[in-house]
Amino acid sequence: MARDGTVLRIGNASGFYGDRFAAVREMLTGGPLDVLTGDYLAELTMLILARDRLKDPSLGYARTFLRQMEECLGLARERDVKIVVNAGGLNPARLAEELRALARRLGVEAAVAHVEGDDLLPRRAELGLPDGLLAANAYLGGFGVAACLAGGADVVVTGRVTDAALVVGPGIAHFGWTHEDLDALAGAVVAGHVLECGAQATGGNYAFFQEHDVTRPGFPLAELHADGSSVITKHPGTGGAVTTGTVTAQLLYETGGPHYLGPDVTARLDTVRLTEEGPDRIRIDGVRGEAPPPTLKAGLNRLGGHLNEVVFLLTGLDIEAKAALARRQFAEALPPGARPAELRWTLARTDHPDAPTEEAASALLRLAARDPDPARVGRELGRAAVESGLSGYPGFHLAAPPGPGAPYGVFSAAYVDAKAVEHTAVLPDGRRIAVPPAPVTTARPEPVEAELPEPPAAGPTRRAPLGLVAGARSGDKGGDANLGVWARSADGWRWLAHTLTVERLRELLPETADLPVTRHLLPNLRAVNFTLTGLLGEGVAARHRFDPQAKALGEWLRSRHLDIPEALL
Repeated sequence: MARDGTVLRIGNASGFYGDRFAAVREMLTGGPLDVLTGDYLAELTMLILARDRLKDPSLGYARTFLRQMEECLGLARERDVKIVVNAGGLNPARLAEELRALARRLGVEAAVAHVEGDDLLPRRAELGLPDGLLAANAYLGGFGVAACLAGGADVVVTGRVTDAALVVGPGIAHFGWTHEDLDALAGAVVAGHVLECGAQATGGNYAFFQEHDVTRPGFPLAELHADGSSVITKHPGTGGAVTTGTVTAQLLYETGGPHYLGPDVTARLDTVRLTEEGPDRIRIDGVRGEAPPPTLKAGLNRLGGHLNEVVFLLTGLDIEAKAALARRQFAEALPPGARPAELRWTLARTDHPDAPTEEAASALLRLAARDPDPARVGRELGRAAVESGLSGYPGFHLAAPPGPGAPYGVFSAAYVDAKAVEHTAVLPDGRRIAVPPAPVTTARPEPVEAELPEPPAAGPTRRAPLGLVAGARSGDKGGDANLGVWARSADGWRWLAHTLTVERLRELLPETADLPVTRHLLPNLRAVNFTLTGLLGEGVAARHRFDPQAKALGEWLRSRHLDIPEALL
């Protein structure tokens, strides 16, 4: 597959459904590649695709990808670059058909294959999954992708596979790895995890973004080797940067403890070594792999109910008193029998004293309502919010007129026996190849906690924001939030490991005070990684909090002040 048999150059051109449209062309023209991948699926995306499929059974895939191929399929074939994407979503077979039809219209010779078997909805009862699901999809591994490539595919589309499988599969096909090559598979999983979110590995969403020009960061690529080691880099002349910091940030993103479980292998994140090889070149090696668990994670999406929001704008003086009046008048106006199952009020003090503009003098009072019955978050709710417009607090106005409310989804995870999932590679000639699960598995490992480093020497401290000495990145996993924090030096790591305990985190982020919080140490990355259970309620689609995917949770933490050794500052 590769031009140089010793290295496989795998790029990424999409981190989510809606990412930079031009990235496919940029990656194909920016430098040599063997494989171009694209990750189009997230927990929320599966719900969006499920609703598409309800309206039209022929849909359920990422239509953006089809438009990208209309522009770039010929270019990919001219350059002999294989395309591997999970844009098939809930309907990979249909997307494969559409791609074949597109290739015929364009006059491009392109062999298209797809991977299926992740859709568990038709077998819901057999597998013991709950009623009322819109979608139920197992996270498949890379061996189906590998079978498609070995079968002559130029383009492989999948449904729900692990994000890293888009890199692992080409590695298996090229280097001939088997289930016994655990360390190589684990190294490819780590490389795939770094690539999966696109420009997040090249300076996007990066805590120290001001150190680089990230106006338009390039997309990342991995030079993958036969032992599973890799070099993360980007095409020459593209924006952003690849540094140990940008790669560390992505390694911590939406992971948990040292065991990173997957369908092909369990990668030990506590064995990852990062080495700077040169400008925009970070080597990843040393990754150890263990047998995967006997179960596959399955993402379940269902309709959770209906929600609505009303935002009151409060301006100038007496903000707290104005908010209290708005709440009292709303409660008085809403009939008891019309009260939604959940009403949540939050006051964001975005106002500034003696402000030079009206907007800067205003605060936001947000009302969020949820109920299984759409009528309870609809017209009556809007009427109760609006009717005090001329009898309410001075300066009463809303950010927007109340809408009718909308359905929201709920994501949850389940685990199914890997042997019960019908993982299938459908080759370009129509042959169907059954893809067996890993022959050797191991029970879910017990948590492993690394030893604390030696404590730092005592010395003078200064009150300052944590972000002056530490980076962070955060994200969502269903209703839980992940928060990774790393130090930029060995001395900083010793201080961070002893200072940022679970108890200190709860003090700094009061929203977490009553939640289960788990901390893991990753000394090789100079990092602590937290899982905050339940912070996001029923997940991103339920919009449980102001930042429903916890994307900015890390930046909130970095803005909090604590006593930091002056030697670090």
